Formats: sequence, structure tokens, C-alpha cells
Amino acid sequence: MPPTDAQDTARAAVFDVDGTLVDTNYLHVAAWWEALRQAGHDVPSQAIHRAIGLGSSDLVAHLLGADRAREEAEALSAAHRTLYGQYFGRLTALPDAGRLLRRLADDGWKVVLATSAGGQELSALRTALDADEAITGMASADDVSEGKPSPEPVQQALELAGATPERSVFVGDTVWDMQAGTRAGVTCVGLLCGGIPREDLEKAGADVLYDGPDALLASLDQSPLGRRS
Repeated sequence: MPPTDAQDTARAAVFDVDGTLVDTNYLHVAAWWEALRQAGHDVPSQAIHRAIGLGSSDLVAHLLGADRAREEAEALSAAHRTLYGQYFGRLTALPDAGRLLRRLADDGWKVVLATSAGGQELSALRTALDADEAITGMASADDVSEGKPSPEPVQQALELAGATPERSVFVGDTVWDMQAGTRAGVTCVGLLCGGIPREDLEKAGADVLYDGPDALLASLDQSPLGRRS
């Protein structure tokens, strides 16, 4: 189907949330480490960190294998939710994350969140971010059948924004984000604030890299999110 007139003009700035806008990656690592330990699995924190950004079932399969995931994913995910939920009232946005979203909205971008979080977790993230007025929509775990690295979350975000891939940018901090954005055909901006090495993000498809939301905001006019007609 050819793009509509609205899609000809709409520009989507799609953002992952965990580790990209809110400083949560290492909290997730700690919660998953404890959930796995309680279930009798000794998984190094470094391996868990590299899996952050996957949906819960996919993360368990990635760390323990598909057979274990079929047997244990539901219980492990529930344990992780309980442990991670202890942090909800203390989640903190990364520097200038809210200002970045508000600036993009002021510049005419449709800002959409694409996240594997849902329910109370997503509400806690939005509270920490404190930029609801800048956000056009959200493609959350509740809205898609497959999480990243599937392109579906990014594609859902573009649909919410009414934008084509050619006029859209996806910002994330994990290899799963970059793979999802690349598969969706959008420009991919990688942020290093989630702790994933530069080389890994580049290999996964990042077109350009910044240290965090503050660095992207400081260089916005020269970035793929610079003002464009």
C-alpha cells in the first residue's frame, strides 16, 4: 500500500525505554540474577546483562535454553517481576531523557515508546520519565505478539505515529533494539548508557552512537533526529 499524505509528512522518533531513557538495566540484572539463583540456576551477571532487552520468555530461553524456558519461564518471570517491583518507586530517568523527548515533540516528531515492559512496570517507567505530554503513543509488551529482536514493536510504533520507515528513527541501547530497528527498515541510533559495548551495537546495526540521551540532545541538530521537513 502506498504511503498516505499523512505518512508523507509524519516523522516518528521511536524510543526503547529501559536503559535508553530510564536507568534500569542493572536493576533488571540484579532481579533476574536473584530469580535465577532462587530457582537453582547459577548464571553470571554478565550473561544476564547481555540478554536484557529481550522479553521475559525469550530472555529465559536465551540464558537457559528452549527446553528449560518451556518448563520454567512463567515462574522465573513472576519471580523477576516481584523482585524488580521493589524498585518501582525509585526508578530514575537518565540525564536529559525527558528534555530530549519534549524537544523532539516541539520539533514536530511523533514520539512513540517501543518497550518490552507492560502493566505496572510501564506505568513506573512513565512516572520516572515524566514526559507524557511529549509522547504520542506506546507499543508495549501488551500490544505485540513478538518482542525484540522481532521488528514488530517498531512496526507497531510506526503505525501509531502514522509514519513510514524512511522517515523514522529508532533509539535504543541493546543489540536487540538495533536488530529490531534494522529489520523494520528505520535508521538506528544506539546509546551506550545501557552498558552494551560500542562494537556490539555497531555490529547489530547502529547507524550512529551517542553516550546517552544528554549527548544526543546536545548534538541533536547534527544527528538523524535533527530538524527536517
